[in-house]
Amino acid sequence: MCAFGPGSALLLPGSALLLPGSALLLPGSARAAEAPAVKDVLATYSDIAEAVYGDSLTAARALRAAIDTLVKTPSADSLAAARQAWIAARVPYMQTEAFRFGNPIVDAWEGRVNSWPLDEGLIDYVAEAYGGDNPENEYYAANVIANPTLKVAGQTVDASKITESLIRDTLQEAGGVEANVASGYHAIEFLLWGQDLNGTEPGAGDRPATDYDIKACTGGHCDRRIAYLTTVTDLLVEDLDGMTKQWGKDGEARGFILKGETAGLTAIFTGLGSLSYGELAGERMKLGLMIHDPEEEHDCFSDNTHNTHYGDALGIRNVYLGSYTRTDGSVVSGPSVSDLVKAKSPETDEHVRAALDLTMGKMTALVARANTVEHYDQMIGLGNAEGNAVVQVTIDALIAQAKEIERAIAVLNLKGIKFEGSDSLDAPDKVGGQ
Repeated sequence: MCAFGPGSALLLPGSALLLPGSALLLPGSARAAEAPAVKDVLATYSDIAEAVYGDSLTAARALRAAIDTLVKTPSADSLAAARQAWIAARVPYMQTEAFRFGNPIVDAWEGRVNSWPLDEGLIDYVAEAYGGDNPENEYYAANVIANPTLKVAGQTVDASKITESLIRDTLQEAGGVEANVASGYHAIEFLLWGQDLNGTEPGAGDRPATDYDIKACTGGHCDRRIAYLTTVTDLLVEDLDGMTKQWGKDGEARGFILKGETAGLTAIFTGLGSLSYGELAGERMKLGLMIHDPEEEHDCFSDNTHNTHYGDALGIRNVYLGSYTRTDGSVVSGPSVSDLVKAKSPETDEHVRAALDLTMGKMTALVARANTVEHYDQMIGLGNAEGNAVVQVTIDALIAQAKEIERAIAVLNLKGIKFEGSDSLDAPDKVGGQ
């Protein structure tokens, strides 16, 4: 864990820690405004959560419809449509990640829907180079689609039927290994794209549509692959439906946020700082850049990582400003933590907003490069100085953003907030392969 509090050493070169009441003003600095009621800020936060999880649910249902079409009429076109539906489903979901880290209900649930990286050999066939054994994971190459009976550590697992229980209760994190990801977006991604065997060269996974064609089956066991894909997609819809309800009027997640003002604000800022610093800047970006490993990119089968990083950053902005634009174009907004900070210190709020703008500008440039020059796995490749630099300046912006969020926390006099850390940022000497 990386503790961020008054006196924290997380400072960029040449930066200065602003204390509450600092006289440093940006051009056009606003005067302090009247603070909204904290309960109204927490209600806005909960309303945005309900809306963004609801949009994720709607998109997952559309994904399920596209997958139903794929398995009924497998073709290059229906596979492309299912892939596009998966990419579209990631847009709202990634904006939910700002609700992680401070909300125990979300944190206990999230691993079922977005765990990564995964040892894909657990699920289906893989290239020979993947290997058939891993001393740290007995399920590393279990290939449940090909094997109706699994024998691991002397125990026989009945996998004759691909069921929700098999995936969720038996395979997910089997043996206590987090890399045994059997459910969620990335399991579906692997089943739609297959492995990306291109390293840091151009190209994503290239699974053929005939992997879902019973009459002209490639890859073997097409009936079981169909069963796995449809079942894991049903699970995703079920999970998102449950989380949307958690943020509804009588939902437990909403109740947790609203029951105490300090606890609610602590949850909000813990999520914002942890996602900005340890998770996104560290685990999802800096780690892969340090070791130049395409396996460390978030959406590694589809080459969609640039979009997911952008969505995470946008989610942070949504929560701080108290405004979310829904998939249908409508806006959910209200009193925000920005308003609370502004009432205490307008200059601090301006600094946070400027940091958010800087991050979004760097993310926009990263996405533009991915769409016109090279994808994210190529950007982090060894020897790609220009691509590496685009990623690094985005990491720097996220770190600076976390520092400004820390200042906002100090202004509100919130105590004991810790942001998630990452060895890639806090102890780089511990990260191998540099």
